[in-house]
Amino acid sequence: MKSFLYPKVIPPSFIWNSQEVGEVSKVHEWIQPLSGVREAEICKDSKAVILGVPLSRSSISASGASEFPESFRRAWRGFTTYNLDEEIDLADMMVIDAGDVPMYVTDIPRCHQNITAASIAIHEHFPDTVVCAIGGDHSITAMMVKGMQEAKPAGKIGILQFDTHFDLRDLNDQGPSNGTPMRNLIESGIVEAKNMYNIGLHGFFNTKELKQYADEQGVNYFTLRQARKKGIEDMVKHCLEELSSRVDSIYLTIDMDVLDIAYAPGVPASTPGGMTTEELLDAVLAAGQHPKVKAMDIVCLDPLKDTLVQPTVKLGTHVFLNFLTGVKQRTIGSIFSK
Repeated sequence: MKSFLYPKVIPPSFIWNSQEVGEVSKVHEWIQPLSGVREAEICKDSKAVILGVPLSRSSISASGASEFPESFRRAWRGFTTYNLDEEIDLADMMVIDAGDVPMYVTDIPRCHQNITAASIAIHEHFPDTVVCAIGGDHSITAMMVKGMQEAKPAGKIGILQFDTHFDLRDLNDQGPSNGTPMRNLIESGIVEAKNMYNIGLHGFFNTKELKQYADEQGVNYFTLRQARKKGIEDMVKHCLEELSSRVDSIYLTIDMDVLDIAYAPGVPASTPGGMTTEELLDAVLAAGQHPKVKAMDIVCLDPLKDTLVQPTVKLGTHVFLNFLTGVKQRTIGSIFSK
């Protein structure tokens, strides 16, 4: 594979050097690096492509989220391709690891430009494939969506966000940080505020001014308490149905700080009172099932803050696999076809 076809993408920081001979059963045996796949196979068979986005210098909270793409890849060995809960084997899906976006350690705007360029290239060369960005802090979302829009300018994009925070901070205060991606997309005209849906807000972690801005702009948001009363899966379904009536593509962004600190110690801005592991996995599965969800990211997961057994890294990997389970269920029926 010639690298010039995919500008601003470099080989993964970590690649499994050997694969088991015989039937694939583990994730590290199944996901293939881009360099090892023929282009004809990519265009014909790929269902998902992974892009590592190792940026965390733009995080308001001290963050090692840039370490997650490598930790994510290393965690594959601990997972099989078979989802027992859903009785689905992912092994016959072609999933490709395109590698990482190169970062410039002293120039955040240049990093953001690289992310947008990589997003454009991946969406152009994988037009019918679900793009999965592995961050990185939440600033990467605005750049990934901008690239998606530039690659497909005729399409209208909506956002489904699982998050403790609004992420609507003023860009003039601290620049395009992990607290600004949704406002960045609104003010740049990429996504209309009415086409943003945020599930999971809770507690004492947003200012009144940010809520007022969300209300003024018309952002749709639901506290975790509201989502629990309706049911997490039903709330996700409700948001996706409303979004799908207005947009051509939906971008799912999963900020791991939506989880309660008890379930996810390895996030930069951990909080009490968040989602449980089960709630997030159910939400992501439901989102993956919707045919208009064309891209997703997992952000704000810091392996350096995790405990020794890496529960948050493992959960982030589980979230990714649950999402792909939902993607596979699109072909065999889901909550959206009933």
